[in-house]
Amino acid sequence: MTMTDNKQTQAEAPLNRDARAAMEAMNAEAAPLNIWLRTQANAPAQKAWFKHTGLNETGEMARGRVAAGQTKALPHHWSWKEISPYLTKISEVAKNADIPPTEFADRQQFLLTNPGLGGKLQVTSTIRCAVSIYNPGDVARAHLHSPNASRTILSENGGYTTIEGERCRAARGDLILTPNGTWHDHGNDGADPVMWIDTLDWPVLEVLDCIWLDEDAPGLAGNGRAQKVTLPKGYSQALYGMGGMTPRKADHRRGIGNRVSPLFHYKGSEIREALSAMQSAGERDSHEGTALDFVNPVNGEPLFATLGYGAQMLAKGEETAFKRETASTVYVCIEGRGQTEVAGRTFNWEENDIFVVPNFLWRRHINTGPGNAILYTMTDRPLLEKIGQYRAQGMDARGGVEQLVV
Repeated sequence: MTMTDNKQTQAEAPLNRDARAAMEAMNAEAAPLNIWLRTQANAPAQKAWFKHTGLNETGEMARGRVAAGQTKALPHHWSWKEISPYLTKISEVAKNADIPPTEFADRQQFLLTNPGLGGKLQVTSTIRCAVSIYNPGDVARAHLHSPNASRTILSENGGYTTIEGERCRAARGDLILTPNGTWHDHGNDGADPVMWIDTLDWPVLEVLDCIWLDEDAPGLAGNGRAQKVTLPKGYSQALYGMGGMTPRKADHRRGIGNRVSPLFHYKGSEIREALSAMQSAGERDSHEGTALDFVNPVNGEPLFATLGYGAQMLAKGEETAFKRETASTVYVCIEGRGQTEVAGRTFNWEENDIFVVPNFLWRRHINTGPGNAILYTMTDRPLLEKIGQYRAQGMDARGGVEQLVV
């Protein structure tokens, strides 16, 4: 045995009972000093994710004092048929409230909570999601904040969001960005309620103690809540929506945020058209179906440094191969129906359903509907890539594991 081997063996040997008791006694003594003496009995590491061999495994919790208070996100499915009635109930409360509807608009939503995260207002360790409803005439106050955020429109009438003077009028399937440091307000000037999913990187900023909000927007118009529209209709799409072409002279920075996309509005009709064209061209990934990513048109990077957005189309009867990755992903069904198998569970989804696949877990998708199915995705992959922690594996038909991203 070499000296290195001997040191390794000694390092792995557990403390004997007397040594462990002595260490814990010292910990009790040192507690008033707000320190903790680490012991091997409190090893924090969980088993390496790629050592899990079964499809049904859901990950394990780390052990010991270092991991005290740790929670782990679980796969979960929110059925639209079950959760959407609460939007109607919230809407009715708002209509009957003793305060003006505009005062209630900011609060007409519910947040999704992951059953594995102990009541935290988040769906994964890095992502927060809420579902909002705006009644006709509702307006939310102009504000800006440090988290990045987006709206995925679920209703046919999408209302509008004004961002840095650009009015984005939305429809079902649209994705509207409100990047960090941009002034934005929302409203519904139509005849029917507006419903959408709010997605934010709030938990990441919360861990960094970098959450802040500003509601003192300069030059508020009319009722003192909404921005004045200062840019022509479709401004950011006119500049950046051509694909592969960007203006030379334009100032690509919008607001006071850093490294965010200047294109705010991605239209559902154009997303579907792009997916259909890719599908017709034979573009298909065995683990994802026909898939695309939304990127910053100036530099080709993800829309946000912390969150990535995409869309994927599954053809009638299509089944993807199993895949797992170190990133977590939230899905919403925009069209069709199907099922996703993840960690021994099967989620049967249909339009507007939301489900989450946490990191490390094997999953595959199956289209069970009569036509194409379209899923939108929100993932923390960009953040994992930036810190050098993104990995992905796939599984072939024989159960063999291949490295997709190492």
